[in-house]
Amino acid sequence: QVQLVESGGGLVQAGGSLRLSCAFSGRASNTITMAWFRQAPGKGRESVAAISRSGGSIDYADSVKGRFTISRDNAKNAVYLQMNSLKPEDTAAYTCAASSHYYAGFSPNLYAYWGQGTQVTVSS
Repeated sequence: QVQLVESGGGLVQAGGSLRLSCAFSGRASNTITMAWFRQAPGKGRESVAAISRSGGSIDYADSVKGRFTISRDNAKNAVYLQMNSLKPEDTAAYTCAASSHYYAGFSPNLYAYWGQGTQVTVSS
């Protein structure tokens, strides 16, 4: 099995920065692609960023490109989401997910493992 635990969420001011962390465990074949998704209250789940095991393939949602950076440290079994220039519309519960597929990208059906999420709230 794969365990995913997110941390780093909180309340920040618009224009501020926040770094989310996701610690993962499990066999490497189940964490080939790691990704961040988010869901705002009353809204559907949205893909935010995805990264392959080596970091050679990365995707960002258009809404966050240039502001967010996804990275991973396989030696530490962690994936990160650096969020800069935060906007109120970034407010959501952020969840990390793991896929055994290369390359899963923004295909949620390919992610078999999901964390519980961490809340990010951006004030205006």
